[in-house]
Amino acid sequence: MKRSRPLPALILERRLRARVRALGRTIRRDYQGQPLVLVGVLKGAFVFMADLAREIGLPLTCDFLRVSSYGSGTETSGNVRLEFDVTQPVRGKHVLLVEDIVDTGLTASAILETLRSRKPASLRLCALLRKPARSRVSVRVDYLGFDIPDRFVVGYGLDYAGLYRNLPYVGVWDGEAK
Repeated sequence: MKRSRPLPALILERRLRARVRALGRTIRRDYQGQPLVLVGVLKGAFVFMADLAREIGLPLTCDFLRVSSYGSGTETSGNVRLEFDVTQPVRGKHVLLVEDIVDTGLTASAILETLRSRKPASLRLCALLRKPARSRVSVRVDYLGFDIPDRFVVGYGLDYAGLYRNLPYVGVWDGEAK
């Protein structure tokens, strides 16, 4: 079924671009002169990570991992399963984990624990979005785009059942037919 109207915007494209630019400047300043590895969490963080990498403007490498905790629903199952791991060793490297959203904190916490066990020189977290109202595990977000209310959001890489990742803004998914 085709949508007859666009999804309501929570964060417009221009606000996203401005915030990603600001995050890139801060990260560039913090990592100046140090090799950096961006590790993006697939699939949701790929758009944000690509824009962020361009804004950081330092020599860096990119890698990805994929975890599963949602399936096709709108609520986390609470079980975080690593489905695809990074392809390069992170031992002794400065690693910046790039997440689309920190919701309950369970996924980010599990990934950080996994990466920390591999002994990077440093490990920080950059998240586009965070939902403080849903937090179940305390996770330090070193670089944050936006705190958002407890709404299911899509766009700018985030999806519902694989759809809406290509929206240039963050919208509120209203549960209407695809």
